[in-house]
Amino acid sequence: MSKKTKWVIAGAVVVGVGAFFAITAARRGEKPTEVRIEAVDTRDLVASVTASGQVQPRTKVDVAADISGRIVRLAVKEGQMVKRGDFLLRIDPDQYEAAVQRAEAGLSSAKAQAAQARANYLQAKRNYDRNMEIRKTNAQLVSEADIEQTRTQMEVNEALQEAADHNVEQANASVRDAKTSLAKTTILAPMSGRITRLVVEQGETAVPGTFNKEAATLLTISDMTVLETIVKVDETDVARISVGDSSVVQIDAFPDTTFVGKVVEISHSSVRGASTTGSNTEQAVDYEVRIQLLNPPQETRPDFSATAKVVTDMRTKALSIPIIALTVRENEELAGKDSAVRVGAGSTPTKEVGKRDVEGVFVVGTDNKVTFRPVKVGIAGERYFEVLSGLKAGEKIVGGTYQAIRELKDGALVKEAAAPTPAAKGAKS
Repeated sequence: MSKKTKWVIAGAVVVGVGAFFAITAARRGEKPTEVRIEAVDTRDLVASVTASGQVQPRTKVDVAADISGRIVRLAVKEGQMVKRGDFLLRIDPDQYEAAVQRAEAGLSSAKAQAAQARANYLQAKRNYDRNMEIRKTNAQLVSEADIEQTRTQMEVNEALQEAADHNVEQANASVRDAKTSLAKTTILAPMSGRITRLVVEQGETAVPGTFNKEAATLLTISDMTVLETIVKVDETDVARISVGDSSVVQIDAFPDTTFVGKVVEISHSSVRGASTTGSNTEQAVDYEVRIQLLNPPQETRPDFSATAKVVTDMRTKALSIPIIALTVRENEELAGKDSAVRVGAGSTPTKEVGKRDVEGVFVVGTDNKVTFRPVKVGIAGERYFEVLSGLKAGEKIVGGTYQAIRELKDGALVKEAAAPTPAAKGAKS
């Protein structure tokens, strides 16, 4: 075989091997993945926390009865405006008036007994003083036994007088107590406002709320000039809210209008509610946040359902990426070594040293191949993350779909998906 023939055969083999690898590569998945491609750009971002709750007046008073009795007069209606000191209702005063009369009679009797006790004491004191004067003049006329007897009688009457005086004080206290109970039969408005709840009718029996405040409540007066939306915020979000943060409130009763609010109070204790997940029941930890409404309509009523969006942070012209574009890839190389090794001889780390999960995006190169690049993000708007580092304006990244991003791998070939036609958009919506 000649030398020229050998070279021809070798060239044919090289071409054949190249063709084989090319065909194999094509069969292995060089078909590009359709994705949405977006350019990294600057946007105005608003970070917020959304929570639902109810509208409540800042100040309200539940008027309850301190005594029991039948309501003989009811002078107000639900929705009526009242001023502080206005008459609301009266409980039957007959038994309390009788109690005052009994107490006053007891006081009169106690005063009479006290007067008699004082007279007896003065008489005994005069007898003792007289015997002492006689004994000084002539000791033979009054014996020591007579002196001792009159002294004892004086001391006994003095003690009886003190007891009678205490009885008078006790009777006075009984009169004051009876008059206080009688005064409680007339209930006046403790504050100005609107009667937003009236749960009794004339003729019903009022009961004191010693053990059950709800059962004792007769009516509720609310100051409707200052209204708040009380929302429950999850523990993972409440730390981002501060007093003074602005808010946009949507009240269900006014679906076409939004209202401006301001955070005025954040509770320091949690409000726990049961949250059932599968067969397990967990405690959802929420905190109450009070948002004062700055422009509430006059038609607003207590307990209206509302949704508040609290603005926690803002960025102007911030470099940003779609939220859907951010993904996580496992076991990415770190620049340095992981020093989080457990203390103790023979300890082994639970994860491979020098590797961890990182957040990042897929950057589209000029050859339409993607490269996973770690990024650091800041605040989150409704649709976009703020980019703190890792990307530059104008770079192209994979912005969807979620399924495509989840399945992408480093070095994969992509192509931009065709924009949906208006008809397809309408059908999809």
